[in-house]
Order: sequence, then C-alpha cells, then structure tokens
Amino acid sequence: MKNKIAKIVTTLAVVIGVGFSGLATVEAGEDNYTYTYDYWGDVQESPDVYSVARVFTYKDLGMDSNITNAESLFVYKDRVYVCDTGNNRIVVLRRSGTDDLVYEDEITAIRGTDVTALSEPSDIAILETLEADEQGNAITKEYMFICDRGNSRIVKVDMDLNYILQFDKPVDTAITEDSAFKPDKIVVDTAGRVYCSASGINKGLVKYETDGAFSGFVGATRVAYNFTDYIWKKLASQEQRAKMESFVPTEYDNVYMDREGFIYACAGGMDEEDLRSGTVDAVRKLNMLGTDILVRNGAYYDGEFPVYGDLYWGGGGGVTGPSYFKDVTVLDNDIYVCLDQNRGRLFGYDDQGRMVYAFGGTGNMEGYFRKPVSIEHMDNDLLVLDQLDCSITMFIPTEYGSLIYQAMDQFDHGDYDEAQASWEQVKMLNGNYSLAYIGIGRSLLRKEEYKEAMPYFEAKYDDENYSRAFQQYRKLWIREHIITIIVIILALFLVPMAIARVYQIKEEIDNADIFKLRR
Repeated sequence: MKNKIAKIVTTLAVVIGVGFSGLATVEAGEDNYTYTYDYWGDVQESPDVYSVARVFTYKDLGMDSNITNAESLFVYKDRVYVCDTGNNRIVVLRRSGTDDLVYEDEITAIRGTDVTALSEPSDIAILETLEADEQGNAITKEYMFICDRGNSRIVKVDMDLNYILQFDKPVDTAITEDSAFKPDKIVVDTAGRVYCSASGINKGLVKYETDGAFSGFVGATRVAYNFTDYIWKKLASQEQRAKMESFVPTEYDNVYMDREGFIYACAGGMDEEDLRSGTVDAVRKLNMLGTDILVRNGAYYDGEFPVYGDLYWGGGGGVTGPSYFKDVTVLDNDIYVCLDQNRGRLFGYDDQGRMVYAFGGTGNMEGYFRKPVSIEHMDNDLLVLDQLDCSITMFIPTEYGSLIYQAMDQFDHGDYDEAQASWEQVKMLNGNYSLAYIGIGRSLLRKEEYKEAMPYFEAKYDDENYSRAFQQYRKLWIREHIITIIVIILALFLVPMAIARVYQIKEEIDNADIFKLRR
C-alpha cells in the first residue's frame, strides 16, 4: 500500500512539474517500440532512440550471391567485415554516405601457408600499431586476425593477406587431445595479445601472447549451484553423479574490447533462477586479470537494477524465458548495447549499469529480427546482423537519441551548463525519463548547486546522489551560517549562566540586608 501511494504521489509530482515548466510528455504511438523501466520496475514507453536507416540484403549491397549462416560483424574505420561462415568467406563492405553500405571485396584465402582457403570463418579483428621501419621512422601497420574455425586455428595476416602467425589449439590438462579446437570469437589488445572464446572450453577466454604462445585462461564465469544438489551429489553413487548436471562455468557467446582495453563478454542461456538471484551474470566487463569490474548501480526496488535485459519473461509469440545476450558492443561514450537473440531486442546501459533504452522485437518488419547474431557500431550508429533474414540493419540516432548522447558527452567533458540544457530538452520530449532528471541533478551537483539538485534526485529515488547533494548542501549551509550558529550556541550557554549569576548576586544582597537588620 505504501509503495502504491508513493508511486501515485511521484506520478502527480512529475505531471505537476512538467505542467509548470510548460513541457509535454510525448505519447508512444502504435508503432513505438522503445521503452525503459522506472524505479518500480514498470515499463515506461519512450520516444524512439534509434530509427532504421536501411535494411541491407545481398542485392542491396551489390553482391552476386547471398550470405549464409553469417555469424559476426566487425567495424574498422569505414569498413564493415561480415563473416559469411556458411560460404567460407569474409565479405568487406564500405560505408558510403550516411546510410549506405556497398560491397567492396571478399576474403576467401590467405597467402604463404600450407592451408590457404578459409573454412567457416567465425570472427575477425584488426589491430593498428606503430612500428619502426628500416630507417627507424615510426610507421602505422595494420594486422588482421581471423577465427578460421573449420581449420582449428586463429591466423594473423597483414592487410594484403600474407600469412604471419598462427594460434593453435591450447595445450592444457583441461582440454583433451581428441577434442577439436573451434575458436568462435576473438579480441586483440594493443600489444597484439589475443583473447578467444572457443566451443567446448568453459574455463574462460583463451589467452595467447604476441608470439602465438598459449598463456592460460582469463575471466571464467561464476559457477552457480544449488546447495541441496551439492550435498546430494556428494552422497550419490558414481552412476547417479554421472547423470546429474555438473557445476561448471558457462561458455561466452561473444566478446568485445572497448577503447580502453577492457573486454566485455556476454553469455546467454543462463538459468532463470540464477539470473534472478544474481549468482550469474549475463554480461561482464573484464580487466586484464580477468576480474569482472562491471558497475551495476541501477535502482530497482531499493536494490540493483539487473543487467540482463527484460525484467519480465512472460510467454508471447512462442518466446519464453529471459533475454539471451548473444553479442555486445561499446560506444565511445561507454554506453554498451547488448543484443538479445531471444526477443530480438537491443538494450543500452550506461557506465553505471542504468538502462538507457531498449527497443526491437521479433518479426519481418524493419527494426525487427528473426535471429540476430551480431551487433557493431560506427560512431553512434548501430549495425545488426540477422542470420535467418540474411540481412544487416543500420540504425541511426533520432533527435531524441542524439540529445541523450549529447548530454552525456557534454557532462563527461565538464560542460555542465550545456549538459543540463540538453537534459532539459530530453525531459521536454519524455517527461518520464529517469536519466533526464538524474542528469540534470548531476549537472547541478557538479556546479555546486546542491539545494537545486536535491529535488531531481528525490523525484527519481536516487538515494545515493541525493545523500551526496544533501551532505554538501549541509556543509555549505553550516559554512554560511557559522557565525549565527556560534552566537546562538554561546547564547544558549551564557544567557542561563548570566541569569543564574544575577539571581545569585540578588540572593547574596538580600541575605546581606537581612543580616544587617538582625544586628
């Protein structure tokens, strides 16, 4: 009952606040599929953050044949590399203009090695590095790393496809000799170290040094287990234990390295109860030691806002269960966008783990997907590869989405007045958007306008920032009124003492007069 009353009061406060400021909340139309969650976990419809620029099929790209079972996208400068796994090739596309991709080339083989033809290429990464030429001058060199899964290797080549180095199956006690090495996804750091996720390897990412040597596993997922099952497994016979599910880490579905060298890794297919309890993570941010440092500070029912996509998993259209994060990409403003293969949606989170937006769905219309498998970005534009539809969808930010990104960039650059103004414009377009209120409050907080910031945090139940603003406002208020406070404190002590002294003196005088009269 208290929660319902608080919710009603909050809603009225927002409406009144919007009304006084002359703002209007945009109503979501029938074709609107963008939303967020509020503090209470309720769905809040939103103006679209992205719109579909174009959907590209092989004919739209100027290709002679269709892509088959494509598994991955990779963006480098103005090029888009499509791992056309079913056709044993990597298709190279070029960005032309604001909303066009054109076919440029394809990679089917490499030079200078016994096995030249690619087989089931599943991922690609490109490293740009500075090296010294024969005269000692610094030159830029580019290298391509290809997950050549059908040939059980990762191969390093130059941009002319000349063979340089090969990364083979790791030699480790956890990997049997008869098991096949099937590298699926890779990232490469600035030093040329390779991190790979591979089918059948659940100890984390396979790490290779720059010379191709295997150096161990990093970032294994957390293991969730039921204590009752654990006890029963200890007491069960060998045959019974063999039939029971093992408590082992989950394989990563995809990896992405951001501009700072942190690896974002996602794993779908998590158990519903484990996701709800927080014992497993759908997406992780790994440092070089393999430690998960992803911040999860979103507010939700006085607890953490879970970073696993949709909060509600009811059935509809034959789709059930939680979101399945198949891929992730990280924008330059540290917003990471997760691709949900289960419901065909994209979930954007900021660096604090707060949901920025969610949109998409399953279907044949523009902006919907049948089986999305990979996501990439070019600046703030998003590219999504649909394996079943054999297409690439390009999304570009709307005016509303551009304002959100603009406000975040301005805040990160220390332009707090401009950030506040941008968040105000966002609030004009969506009066229910929590991050707009929090963004205005944070801008005011950085400008040391603590009293003004507090109502914005209070409106969206941001206890942490509200406490920070209140603490600073209290210090400032005390500093401004310190003399008055001291005078009042002294008065509280000195006035009673003076009064008591007066009464004491009066009593002494009265006693002295009585003594004289008696004499």
